[in-house]
This record gives sequence, structure tokens and C-alpha cells, in this order.
Amino acid sequence: MANMQTTFTLSTEGPGLYEFTRDVAGWVRGTGLLTLFIRHSSASLLVQENADPEVRADLAAFFHRLVPPTTDASMSYLTHTYEGPDDMPGHIKAALLPVSVSIPVSDGTLALGTWQGIYLFEHRTVPHRRQVVAHLSR
Repeated sequence: MANMQTTFTLSTEGPGLYEFTRDVAGWVRGTGLLTLFIRHSSASLLVQENADPEVRADLAAFFHRLVPPTTDASMSYLTHTYEGPDDMPGHIKAALLPVSVSIPVSDGTLALGTWQGIYLFEHRTVPHRRQVVAHLSR
């Protein structure tokens, strides 16, 4: 069977984790290795807990505290500020977090753990339409 490829488009409404496990699970077929790659430099991809929404809220709060907007005095050294106070911090977060993930697929099922889901981690404050390329190698 040939390799499969598609692009998922996800809409975001500000910073946070947006789960799209069901979309991916509905697309995969057969057995192989799934690679997901986000086509943006101010958002990331994560495999993370999907049972307790507090985990997502805490992750978003942690990274906001770790890399605050450029309006925070601690970020005054940044020079790339013309795209808004969340832009360069978004690039920094994307440099710290994965922009691609690989997940085994067995008989059409994602080999995720019981409490794992696939997330787009949006780092910008304004709504975006993000593209994630999926490639299933067989």
C-alpha cells in the first residue's frame, strides 16, 4: 500500500492547546509511522494528556510565564516586536517545543497511550488558521 499524505487545517482562538486526535484517527489507515508537521513558526505540536483539562491550562500558563509578551519588562531585550507583543514570544516557544511528532499506527489505530491526545499548541493571541501536514509511511 502506498504512503498517504494530507493537510489538516485547524482554527485557533488564541493561546492554548487544541486537540485534533479524532481528526487524525479518522484519517489513518493500515500500519506504519505517522509524522505530523506544523507549517508555522509560532505554534507547536504536542502529544499530551487529554483527560484533565487542567493539564492544558497549566501548560499554557507555564509557557506564558516562561516566555511572556514583549510588553513585559523582562522581555525588553527583544528586537523583533513589529508583529505584536506575542509574536517573538511565539517564535521562542515554538523553538522550545516540537514542530513535528511521530506516532506509530497499527491496523488503522494510533498507538497512543490511554490518556494521550494530539494537540496544536497555539502561541499567538489572535485567531489563526494553522496547517498540519500528516504523512503516513508504510
